[in-house]
Amino acid sequence: MMDRSTSTTRDVPFFNYRGAFAEIEAPLVAVIRDVISRGAFIMQRDLKEFEAACGAFLGVKHAFGVANATDGLHMALRAAGIKPGDEVIFPSHTMVASPAAVHFAGGVPVPVDIGRDRLIDPELVERAITSRTRFIMPVHVNGRSCDMRGLGELATRYGLQIIEDAAQALGSRFEGRYAGTFGSAGVYSFYPAKVLGCLGDGGLVVTNDDGIAARLHELRDHGRDRDGNTMSWGLNSRLDNLQAAVLHLQFKTYESVIRRRRELAAAYHRSLSDVPELVLPAPPHSDPARLDVYQNYEIEAESRDELREFLKGNGVGTLIQWGGAAVHQISALGFAARLPVTERFFTRCLMLPLNMMVTDDDVRYTVAAIRRFYRR
Repeated sequence: MMDRSTSTTRDVPFFNYRGAFAEIEAPLVAVIRDVISRGAFIMQRDLKEFEAACGAFLGVKHAFGVANATDGLHMALRAAGIKPGDEVIFPSHTMVASPAAVHFAGGVPVPVDIGRDRLIDPELVERAITSRTRFIMPVHVNGRSCDMRGLGELATRYGLQIIEDAAQALGSRFEGRYAGTFGSAGVYSFYPAKVLGCLGDGGLVVTNDDGIAARLHELRDHGRDRDGNTMSWGLNSRLDNLQAAVLHLQFKTYESVIRRRRELAAAYHRSLSDVPELVLPAPPHSDPARLDVYQNYEIEAESRDELREFLKGNGVGTLIQWGGAAVHQISALGFAARLPVTERFFTRCLMLPLNMMVTDDDVRYTVAAIRRFYRR
């Protein structure tokens, strides 16, 4: 990607929604016109082709486009047989959508703390297991895969199922296998700011289990089977055909998108790794077991709030994920847990701009501003 010319001040938004699709406007409009001209809006060829492409990419038997990832998690839990009162262990470092899916599927979400990698800690998962535990829901935050070996061993030992929240991790790998493909089912998000985003809400559920697949097919389409027969109560949660066509267009260059995001992450790491006030994400190639897609570049920073204001004053947009609170800290949800690692993390976490509109010069400018702040 070409750099913009440098200047004294720059505008580096955290994410430019209007500009996100500007570079593909012409082919995007052509795809939309094609779908409109065919009147192909619900459960048409484009959706089937996109599902097939995702399934082939991930190496799974079944892939279902759904209205959004929250619905996907809800339906995956139901398809896997969750019962009222079943406990589902999840990391509190996640969006409220993860435990909300558990709640509306009839389960009881049980939050646990994070480990040094800022992801769910298998050791703490084991401590949280009770006679009512039936599921583990790892959340592959920021495009980094959880320790699926450790979680898989726990699931086998205690007879639990894994439903993966891979909303931020399409393409992330652990020990050569894609996030979202380890458990009974995995779920991805196509929210516009995701690595692969559509023009609204969208999601995908994948599974290798034929029984779960049959149930998912019914749940997303009013309880109807592949022959159109109503077999059970179901939902209306189908990925719109138009969105599937938009996603499929972008998916053709997805590998290059991942490469570019890893380049940007490496550039941040090279330039900020000697700043003692910061804790950075693991850089690319630092862990042979993992390939991160860097959905976000989330740092920990001393004087986080002051740094954020300083960057804002210098034209750099940042974000504190999920409103600055872990799920268990949201008083309206009624959790009583104390999770010290997660709680400290949320006083320090800050996401820097990292997306396909960010240039090398943008990274240099952002880094220079951060270093200037800590030299004051």
